[in-house]
Amino acid sequence: MTKWMQESGPDNDIIISSRIRLARNVEDFPFPVALTKGKSKEVAKVVSDAILQGKSTLRNDFELITLEEVSQLERQVLVEKHLISPTLATNYEKGAALLNKDESVSIMINEEDHIRIQCLLPGFQLDEAWDIANKIDDVIEEEVKYAFDENLGYLTSCPTNVGTGIRASVMIHLPALTMTGYINRILQAASQIGLAVRGIYGEGTEFAGNLFQISNQLTLGRNEKDIIGNLKDVTRQIIQKERDARSTLLSNNGIQLKDRVYRAFGILCNARILSSQECMKLLSDVRLGIDVGLLEDINIDNVNEIMVMTQPAYLQKIAGKALSSNERDIRRASLVREKLGK
Repeated sequence: MTKWMQESGPDNDIIISSRIRLARNVEDFPFPVALTKGKSKEVAKVVSDAILQGKSTLRNDFELITLEEVSQLERQVLVEKHLISPTLATNYEKGAALLNKDESVSIMINEEDHIRIQCLLPGFQLDEAWDIANKIDDVIEEEVKYAFDENLGYLTSCPTNVGTGIRASVMIHLPALTMTGYINRILQAASQIGLAVRGIYGEGTEFAGNLFQISNQLTLGRNEKDIIGNLKDVTRQIIQKERDARSTLLSNNGIQLKDRVYRAFGILCNARILSSQECMKLLSDVRLGIDVGLLEDINIDNVNEIMVMTQPAYLQKIAGKALSSNERDIRRASLVREKLGK
């Protein structure tokens, strides 16, 4: 199971996970959009050999997955676990991924760029994720010559990634700000200072379960530490706003909040049919109840695990076969009852 789902991290009552992603391209190859299938295999070999055949001890920790050789279901499970992007899963013919054993690091090959190094850690650990991603970047750069310009920095397929090529992000749970009606004001303020707010699977995906991804927008003209520092400062302010909103709800609407949390828990423990959307909404309420002390003896990491295991592809992987929408809803309810019952 992926590290961010199994372990707790700092401020995990609000921050689900922290991610650092570095975009790089190999010199003398066209960007992936213009790569032939043959050239894409060359890029995949160059990148994978840098890890698997290199001098670093990393070679014993990583496994190469050629996406064309795995099923559509397996690719979608990797998306649901946040190990590859929806874009790479869709354009799998040229793509591959290197995953380490605890799945805290994934290196996407031939996504929008030749190389996307991603480190994903539980809780609020942006500095730690940057340290890991940066070291892996150094290992690859020892063997691979990057497309780099002295004035512009790292050259990338999308202009917004040119420069440092870094995208720092947090997945943040903001139920109280949503309930109190302040969420739009917070998200608009973040957007105005150069941060992007997206759904749980990135650009173009929906907000579900009061979960949001907040990340830097531009990478040119600022160094990595400044970009990460800015996101950390804004995230700390949002964390405080969410905690204040939770305190307000408990003080002014305690019985209503308690009722909402217990109703959500009751439905999840007894429902026989659960849609993905309803499940995420109810899990958000239960997670809030755990975080503010209304529900005890329930592990928050267990809730994180349920959020991923109840996604459509993961359910079908567990079942070992394709499921209709109705069959998924029935199995989702069964899985949640089993997990929360423990």
